[in-house]
Amino acid sequence: MADLDRVPVRADLADVVPYGAPQLDVAVRLNTNETPWPPPPAFSEQVGKRVAALELHRYPDRRATALRTALGERFGLPPERVWAANGSNEVLGQLFQAYGGPGRRVLLTRPGYSAHPLLARVALTDTVEVDLDDDFALSAQTAAAAVRRLDPDIVCVANPNNPTGATVGLDVVRALHDAGRALVVLDEAYVEFADPLRGADAVTATRLLDELPRLVVCRTFSKAWRMAGLRLGYLLAHRWVVDDLRKVRLPYHLDALTQEAGLTALELADEVTAHVAEVAAERDRLYAALHEVPGVHVWPSAGNFLLFRTDVPALFERLLERGVLVRDFSDKPRLAGCLRVTVGTRAEDDVFLAALTGALAEAASESGP
Repeated sequence: MADLDRVPVRADLADVVPYGAPQLDVAVRLNTNETPWPPPPAFSEQVGKRVAALELHRYPDRRATALRTALGERFGLPPERVWAANGSNEVLGQLFQAYGGPGRRVLLTRPGYSAHPLLARVALTDTVEVDLDDDFALSAQTAAAAVRRLDPDIVCVANPNNPTGATVGLDVVRALHDAGRALVVLDEAYVEFADPLRGADAVTATRLLDELPRLVVCRTFSKAWRMAGLRLGYLLAHRWVVDDLRKVRLPYHLDALTQEAGLTALELADEVTAHVAEVAAERDRLYAALHEVPGVHVWPSAGNFLLFRTDVPALFERLLERGVLVRDFSDKPRLAGCLRVTVGTRAEDDVFLAALTGALAEAASESGP
């Protein structure tokens, strides 16, 4: 194709690799942190009834009033302090559009969620990073020093962190907020899986919303709510944030089917999220098993995934040959040799463990005596 036959993409996007984990047809898929079980039958039945009654020739409620009201009731907030969009990634993208842009910067952690810098780049927002501590935690001292040194317009931190699984202490959230002038965004996509002994309420930053005026908490229905295929996320913040996001959202951005699915999930919350404790228990079992495998270092996690490191070359490919798909982070800064495995069913995790020990044995035999 001649150069004149196409319009060049924006120069700053020319070398961008589209975000996405591999979607491969394998026996055990443990690479995208989905919940291994579908929603309960009652959820699907209720959604079907609601969809059948929709007037799909009409636009959806542009403000998603009923959904935002129901979400607000869950957190003791008025709907004016709640926003919803197509997954938490769209929520984050809207935040970066509204509060980022040319001449502004967002502070991210390293390691951190790989979509954060991409969302910022598309929004023409510069990124600066703070390295997590050696144990992949973020201390209040490190957080405050980074904010004072880099003076960001936005701070975006995952809690729990993806891919490390570490939580962010409430003292750290306060430090990020009070050390500067930035909008502080807590991406809590996995917070429902936090340590059941403490409970998600002990980890989430939502309790600080009334205390910290520039705090935003983002959540998703994709993980603990088993709705990854429906794309629904939301944020909790002060009213001015919601008012500003209305300036950048697309017309009728949240479709009627997704709004009804969200309402149904909230009405059936106990049933839809009944699996969370089981996932947390299976995560802890998988962590203990990995901890006993020679040559494997695994980090504790408050999410539904575990990050682990080995010195085995091409371990991702060796596992894939055995029918197990995990997420490869070995080429990311500070994550050499690291893979991340989603917590699946007990049977899936046992297949993964068998594949891992087989791959490690294979590598050892190749290296010789």
